[in-house]
Formats: sequence, C-alpha cells, structure tokens
Amino acid sequence: MSAREPTATGTGPKAEADAGAEADAGAEADAERRAQALRRAHGARARSAYDRAVAACRYAGVGQDAAEIVPTDPVGRAANALRLSAGSLAALAEGAPDPAADARCARNTAATAALAAQLAAARDGGPDATPVATAATALRAALSASRAAAAAAGGPAQGRDASLNAAAEKAERQAVTAARDAGWLG
Repeated sequence: MSAREPTATGTGPKAEADAGAEADAGAEADAERRAQALRRAHGARARSAYDRAVAACRYAGVGQDAAEIVPTDPVGRAANALRLSAGSLAALAEGAPDPAADARCARNTAATAALAAQLAAARDGGPDATPVATAATALRAALSASRAAAAAAGGPAQGRDASLNAAAEKAERQAVTAARDAGWLG
C-alpha cells in the first residue's frame, strides 16, 4: 500500500485531507450563520433607530425634502442624515453580511436618531407639546442608544462582541420606549 492511499482504518494523507476539507467547509458554514445572525441583529437595531429618527423628525416638522448637500442648520443636517440612513439601510438589505459594516450602519442610524431627538426635544415645552422632562428623557435615551451603538461598532470586535451588541439592543429598546412616551413615536 502506498503512503497516499488510505489504510483500512481510514487514516492516511488522503483521509486527513478530506477530513480537513470537511472541517473547513463546516467552519465556513458556521461563520456564515454567525454573520447572518449578526446582520439580523444589527439590521433590526438600524431599522428601529431609523423609525425613531423619522418619527422624531416628523414630530419636529422636518421632512427629508429639507435635506441639503451641505447642511447649514440642524434641520438640514437631520434631513440629510435621514436621507443617508435610508441609503445605508437599502445597502444593508442588498449586500453580503459584514458584521463590521452592519454595525457601522446601526451606529450611523442611531446617531441620526439622536440628532432627530435633539430637534424634537427643542420643539417641546409649548402648550401642545410633550412636557420638557419627558422630552429630555427621550433625548437622553436616544443619546445613550447612539453611544451604545458606537461602542458595539468600534473596537477590535467591530460588531461581533456579544455583550456590546446586547447593550446596544437594550439601549435601543429603551430609546424606543422613551420616544413613545414623549409622543414622538406612534
């Protein structure tokens, strides 16, 4: 028997190569499953933040039509950020899973929601507006969600750290609740 043929027990260079190829294929499939799961989590967080941003802008009277190529005021910046976030979400839905890029999309959309929350909070305090304390709570929650999303997207794990992702998801849920309490999100 030559050294290249498997022995009766299924060992030898060819059997070892076959086993290595199967292990590589299994590892690739596992990595793909993890990337898909992260895509779903980051995508859900990004869509939630985008919904908060749209609702807060609507509450503040800011539409995407106010977007400017070079924004010169908070309204233009918020409208432009909404436009960019919509494009990022569309790209997220079409591209291959990339945990780092997906987490950056969620981070950027959370930052857009924080900017929109600033505008909504600035509008509050009038006779038919949300009480200032409730608006301030919603703004703080939006800023916390933005910081948590930034932490999840940054560092060496770049969107892959389970504890940072969990913290970002929790902060997003709290921001949604606060925005709803403030009357910004229906």
